[in-house]
Amino acid sequence: MKKNIQRAALVAAVLGCAVGAQAADWSDTSIGYRYGTDFAEPFNANAIAKSVVDFNHVSGYKYGSNFFNVDLLLSDKKDPSSAGASTGAQEAYVVYRHTLDLEKVTGSSFKFGPVRGMGAVAGFDWNTKTDAGYNSKKRMLVAGPSLMLDVPGFLNVSLLALWESNAPYSTFSHTATPRYSYDTHAMLNLVWGIPVGSLPLSFEGFANIIAAKGKNEFGGNTAAETNIDMQLMYDMSPLVGAGKNKFKLGLEYQYWKNKFGNDAAGSAGKGAFAHTPMVRAEYHF
Repeated sequence: MKKNIQRAALVAAVLGCAVGAQAADWSDTSIGYRYGTDFAEPFNANAIAKSVVDFNHVSGYKYGSNFFNVDLLLSDKKDPSSAGASTGAQEAYVVYRHTLDLEKVTGSSFKFGPVRGMGAVAGFDWNTKTDAGYNSKKRMLVAGPSLMLDVPGFLNVSLLALWESNAPYSTFSHTATPRYSYDTHAMLNLVWGIPVGSLPLSFEGFANIIAAKGKNEFGGNTAAETNIDMQLMYDMSPLVGAGKNKFKLGLEYQYWKNKFGNDAAGSAGKGAFAHTPMVRAEYHF
């Protein structure tokens, strides 16, 4: 199972390179590492330490842009794997988004007030995890409009429809749940990367405010979800004799309430409400 997770993450990373190679006018690709000791998982009361290795690619071409990210999350034994309580779970989580810039497509300007442009977003989320209890197999399609705000760097605000399903397998009861589709639901998404004045610092991150998705696969109610992940990154490239924005080091913080739609005030408990500080490092190439 461990090898399958690693293989899936590698295949997804290769796919991301192929997607980003389509006549890009510009691109930025990075490998990153982050670590924290206060991650949380629904139905688990423990504070969990995780190492997260990520591959990230963003590029722009004649009519829009691509974003592709793969996270490989490695938990300590407080988030036990299906292989046994002495080892931690592993998870691969993949996100792809394509944004079609309507001004570039139509030749018409969509600027008004603080908005510099409009786009149409489509993409997917995909995950697989080897935890002892749930073994997530999430599949999700997303689509909707986006506003590109006129700020230093970028700040995009999107309203997306989500079509999500899952087909978990319980290693406790040794039963598989047939793939289950939740109600179509909405997500308000913000993503940003803003320089901090003339300093070698950038404020980066995303915020997802997600509506409840109806009943879950076991017949219980789901809850509205808030996931905010932000980081302050320092460009340390000049200190190691590298070009600008090659090496970054910083601090990251994630606030995640009602994780995956599990109600933190219900049976999912405090594990469905994460407050996670992390250290983060990136190499861009």
